Amino acid sequence: MVQIRAGQLSVTGNYRENNEDSCMMDDQQRIFVVADGMGGQSSGEFASAMAIEFIPKVLRETLNFDSATARDVEQALDKAISSANAEIIARSEADPAMKNMGTTAVIMVQVSGKLYVVGVGDSRVYRLSGGRLEQLTTDHSITQALLDSGTITAEDAQNHRYRNVLYRYLGCRDGAAAADVRELQPQAGDRILLCSDGLNDGLKDPQILALLKAAPDPDTAVRTLVDAALEAGSRDNVTAMVIFVD
Repeated sequence: MVQIRAGQLSVTGNYRENNEDSCMMDDQQRIFVVADGMGGQSSGEFASAMAIEFIPKVLRETLNFDSATARDVEQALDKAISSANAEIIARSEADPAMKNMGTTAVIMVQVSGKLYVVGVGDSRVYRLSGGRLEQLTTDHSITQALLDSGTITAEDAQNHRYRNVLYRYLGCRDGAAAADVRELQPQAGDRILLCSDGLNDGLKDPQILALLKAAPDPDTAVRTLVDAALEAGSRDNVTAMVIFVD
C-alpha cells in the first residue's frame, strides 16, 4: 500500500446559495471522489451526493484492493460509473423536482500499490511530479471537443460560450460510456489534486502548480488553493482534494 496523506475542502463560494459539490475519501485512503452537481433547486446537490454514495459502494463490492489487476480496476470503475449513472437517471425520471439533474465525477482508487484515475464531466485530476503539473483527465465539454478538433484555439476556449456545456456527465445517456482510466505508478513527492471546475475557473495551471508545490501538507494545500480560487473571482462552488505521496 502506498504511503499517502490527504486533505479535502468544499465551500459554497461567493456567488452561490448552496453547495452542489460533494467529496469523499474513505478511512483506508483507497477511494477518493469529487463530484460537481448540476440542475435546478437542490437537484444538483442531490446528484453529487448520490455519486459519492454509489461509486464507493460498488467499488467496495467489486474490488479486491490488495490484489486486483489493472483490468479488474477498469471493469470495477466502469461498473461503478454505470451504476451511479443509472441511479441518478432513475431518480430524475421518478421525481419531477429532480428532472434533468446530473453531476460530474472524478475518481481515484489505490489498488495493489498503484493509483488509478478516471473522470466524467469537467471536474479534473492533476498530478504534480518532478516539478511538472499534468492534467490527467479530459474535460467532457463542447469547448474541449472543439479545441481537440482544431476548430477553436486555446485562447478562444478560455471565454467560449459553450465552455461549461457538457456532453457527458452522470445523469445523461452517455454518462455510462467506457471509462478512460489512467494508471499511475506513484513516486515519493508526487502531489495529486482532484477538484471541481470552480477551482480552475479561478486559477490557471501555473498558479495551481505554484500553490500545490509550496504547500507543506495536504490540509494547507486545499485551503490555499480554494482561497486563491475565490480571491481570483471563481463564480462557482469550489472543492479540492489533495493527496501527498510519501
